Amino acid sequence: MRTEQSKTIYLKDYQVPDYLIDETHLTFELFEDHSLVHAQLVMRRNPEAGAGLPKLVLDGQQLELLELKLDDRELGEGDYSLTDSHLSLQPTQDRFVVDSSVRIHPESNTALEGLYKSGTMFCTQCEAEGFRKITFYLDRPDVMSKFTTTVSAEQHAYPVLLSNGNPIASGGEEGGRHWATWEDPFKKPAYLFALVAGDLWCVEDSFTTMSSREVALRIYVEPENIDKVQHAMDSLKRSMKWDEEVYGREYDLDIFMIVAVNDFNMGAMENKGLNIFNSSCVLAKAETATDAAHQRVEAVVAHEYFHNWSGNRVTCRDWFQLSLKEGFTVFRDSEFSADTHSRTVKRIEDVAYLRTHQFAEDAGPMAHPVRPDAYMEISNFYTLTIYEKGSEVLRMIHTLLGPELFRKGSDLYFERHDGQAVTCDDFVKAMEDASGQDLTQFKRWYTQAGTPRLEVSEAYDAAAQTYSLSFRQSCPATPGQSEKLPFVIPVALGLLDAQGNELALRLQGESAAQGTSRVLSVTEAEQTFIFEGITAKPLPSLLRGFSAPVKLHFPYDRDQLMFLMQHDSDGFNRWEAGQQLSVQVLQELIGQHQRGEALVLDQRLVTALRTLLEDESLDQAMVAEMLSLPGEAYLTEISEVADVEAIHAAREFARKELAAALFAPLWARYQANRETSKTTPYVAEAAHFARRSLQNIALSYLMLSEKPEVLVACVDQFENADNMTERLAALAVLVNSPFQAEQGKALAMFADFFKDNPLVMDQWFSVQAGCPLPGGLERVHALMQHEAFTLKNPNKVRALIGAFANQNLINFHRADGAGYRFLADQVITLNALNPQIASRLLAPLTRWRKYGSARQALMKAELERILASGELSSDVYEVVSKSLA
Repeated sequence: MRTEQSKTIYLKDYQVPDYLIDETHLTFELFEDHSLVHAQLVMRRNPEAGAGLPKLVLDGQQLELLELKLDDRELGEGDYSLTDSHLSLQPTQDRFVVDSSVRIHPESNTALEGLYKSGTMFCTQCEAEGFRKITFYLDRPDVMSKFTTTVSAEQHAYPVLLSNGNPIASGGEEGGRHWATWEDPFKKPAYLFALVAGDLWCVEDSFTTMSSREVALRIYVEPENIDKVQHAMDSLKRSMKWDEEVYGREYDLDIFMIVAVNDFNMGAMENKGLNIFNSSCVLAKAETATDAAHQRVEAVVAHEYFHNWSGNRVTCRDWFQLSLKEGFTVFRDSEFSADTHSRTVKRIEDVAYLRTHQFAEDAGPMAHPVRPDAYMEISNFYTLTIYEKGSEVLRMIHTLLGPELFRKGSDLYFERHDGQAVTCDDFVKAMEDASGQDLTQFKRWYTQAGTPRLEVSEAYDAAAQTYSLSFRQSCPATPGQSEKLPFVIPVALGLLDAQGNELALRLQGESAAQGTSRVLSVTEAEQTFIFEGITAKPLPSLLRGFSAPVKLHFPYDRDQLMFLMQHDSDGFNRWEAGQQLSVQVLQELIGQHQRGEALVLDQRLVTALRTLLEDESLDQAMVAEMLSLPGEAYLTEISEVADVEAIHAAREFARKELAAALFAPLWARYQANRETSKTTPYVAEAAHFARRSLQNIALSYLMLSEKPEVLVACVDQFENADNMTERLAALAVLVNSPFQAEQGKALAMFADFFKDNPLVMDQWFSVQAGCPLPGGLERVHALMQHEAFTLKNPNKVRALIGAFANQNLINFHRADGAGYRFLADQVITLNALNPQIASRLLAPLTRWRKYGSARQALMKAELERILASGELSSDVYEVVSKSLA
């Protein structure tokens, strides 16, 4: 725990390690009240470091040193120095062996870093710096070693003993214990180490690689979950095949394992050959997991598998390069999902999430570049900027180079750097060398924080038959960066004529048109592009597919947006036109509410959505997305000063008006889709996801009518659905309705039926935490006393406290500040239990600048109370201190 002593680490201070570890031999003796870790490190002086033999400084935290040897010579206390974070000793030759034995306490490790117990299972989480809580080591990603691991435990309680690589030996011991040894033939940094010991059941399958090697696939779960892993197994096999076909990447070990763990700070971890997953990212079957959960399992399984190359075989030199592996792998898993399901819907989902959450991060006190230049606590930099914006940076390179040259670049990157720890610059250099393109200016996306603003204006010259688009880019100041240089912004676009046809695009100076959709590179602060041969003023379709993570501003009027909704060939931009139309309408309603006027809905929004509903040729998932109004969090993000009450009132009014005006087509769509659901077995495929998504959003609108036939239909769906997607949607609609009796009965039925399923109960908590009806905070307080809730489980904390603070804005931002006090109380408590989860919960309070002066004062007061609450973890201290700076 640290407060003002927290040290800032800078990228500019990076130095290569003085020593390297060629071999790491670990032996774990696991007991119920402690564990012993014996480590043998075969080490040498790093030839890239300076001359001489400096002190060897090993990282170590919360370790009780029992024995220490250097080249078989036992060291006494005078031969080394020991602090609460480091062990230092003096080597006497270039090559040497360090042996150590330590005692640790996984059974009391609530931070869930290093080796800890989840229920009755031992497991590990070593990224970013958890390995130093296991043994003394050079715990940095640029120290890569071959690992051999032996695990010993009581056989009856822990029949399964796993670690990285391939199993090479096992046997029994006296006293009912047994052991197993695993060997990983590939060098890896300590953050990729993994160990699991427990009473686990296994689902096994196999995959034949493109070179005809057979790989054993195993997913380990607790016995009661054995029927919920087939979807994850199918997703793994699809991922392996996709990575071979799209990237030419083949799996390299004899076995690939996944273990589902209930207590886990993250979604999953890509440890070499032994991926450890939060159970929420593995377990999925129709009766207990929603469509969204099925899609999340598929995406996370793919993400962690893809890391085998983009993260493991080629890893990051230091933690400032974290997006090297995470941004690249998010891009890869996003493309996998797009290829597997609807590319347009996947893009819509990704961009909606990015603009609501990552753009808010870019505008807040924790804003940082994709490659940060400083941090206090690396755990705080597992951010949306590193992951989601990092992915968008890779997508822009893909857009600029095209798929063939991008693949050529990735092949060169993997070939050039296999077995190495490298930098973002190394990745970009591979892309440059493969394509022949200069990406020097493009690299500003890695070094400059903030979301660029791109303002676009048009001019048409009828006599010359030219159409001009002028771009002006700017980027707001962010912490530590007051001025920004121009980015390279790829703008994919098309031009539509009055009938909605796409025009051939010929830029000034070109001899012939080059298609009807093309990419312009905006590289200057102000830049104009002139199209020739344009016989009438067109309507531009800009930033197709969201080709760059920017805030685009073009003066579309509402009629033009309706036209784009109907005619744009780019599916993403059809949705985007609908979102812009909705934003304009909602902002008009917000203004009316603030002025005390009667609210009046622009009927053009009704007309546009009616047209969508009545066109049965459209993808139902796309229709569902277009029916979804921009959320309160997004409306907050785009506000200069967010008026919580006005935003909520305007959006609820618009939903009720739409529900009333569109009742007939919504009811027709709902009934048709519900009838199909009743007669069609559940399938986790795109067309089925689409049908259920439209069915459920229709129900959410219909319930606003409060008509008895809708209530009957909703209760029927809740009680008789054969899948969690429909049942949970019906429950959420009831919980958000005025029908108190039916709501209470449904909540009680749900909890009674699923009380033994922790993940389903998490959804029960979230539905209630997100309910915007009055009394939200009191409901959350009551739910914290429920027997299924515990602060020690990160999933429970996210499901209840996180859902309330991040999704239930009208109740969290109560004018008396009670929501802020509640969140601060939980952060203070969690600071001592699990600092990572505590710091991530803080995000809503860090955005205090978005609100009016009264709320600002209340939110700042709670941040100041956290700061003064005692001994803070470095995780929490960094976020709070930067938020108040």
